[in-house]
Amino acid sequence: MVKHPDHVTVAVHDSIAALRFFALLGFKEIKSVVIAGQNFADYMGVPGIEAEHRTLVLANASPRFEMQLLTYRHPAARSDPQAGDLCRLGFNHICFAVDDLDAEVARLTAAGVQLRNRVMEFHDRKLVFLVGPEGLVVELAQWL
Repeated sequence: MVKHPDHVTVAVHDSIAALRFFALLGFKEIKSVVIAGQNFADYMGVPGIEAEHRTLVLANASPRFEMQLLTYRHPAARSDPQAGDLCRLGFNHICFAVDDLDAEVARLTAAGVQLRNRVMEFHDRKLVFLVGPEGLVVELAQWL
């Protein structure tokens, strides 16, 4: 039986920009290694893989939750021009709970994070979408 989320992995071209973005959400980098070789190629299904793999952990989260960043050296990663399109099949977005959405929006936008939409209320929550690295859609939710 599944217990809880463990991690999400995001492939990025610019790991420094992604690190800055996720640091604003409370993630701390705890590990950085290069993955390569046949075992990783077989596991990932990516022949000849060589990638920087950074592990970020969400500070003070219980249970523990990681964001893993992959920056491919080989093969060249392909950009997804539809990554931020919420009307496509597949992965849609990730959402993080916050205590005070208005305060988080003010803090994040002051740091340069862009909002995708205005704050709205839906299903007993205040919600907003953020523009994340490589077009990743990140949502924040405050339970009312």
